[in-house]
Amino acid sequence: QVQLVESGGGSVQSGGSLTLSCARSGMTYYGFCMAWFRQRTGQEREWVATLNSDGGTDYAESVQGRFTISADILQTNISLQMNSLEFDDTAMYYCAAEDDGGDYEYCSPSLNFTYWGPGTQVTVSS
Repeated sequence: QVQLVESGGGSVQSGGSLTLSCARSGMTYYGFCMAWFRQRTGQEREWVATLNSDGGTDYAESVQGRFTISADILQTNISLQMNSLEFDDTAMYYCAAEDDGGDYEYCSPSLNFTYWGPGTQVTVSS
């Protein structure tokens, strides 16, 4: 079974940078659609970024140009580099994964991601 564990969360001043990491364990034949989501208190979970097994990426408009998702070739370590952080970036950040079934083009925020990490808190202060 696939397991995900996030790390790297913490407190940072606005304008600063922070890099989150997601360690994936478990065996798979297919590649994964990897994603980062975030959730603020009292709000729905929000999609942040996706990375398919062919290296393609997509970002929410709110983080476009500031965040970068990346992974090693085997998708065992997935990172979210966050620059120019803003107060509204404060949230619990979650790593998610879904088997792409051999078709990396199916990677989309609309997927029902099966695997989730426990989350890591990011707090941005003014």
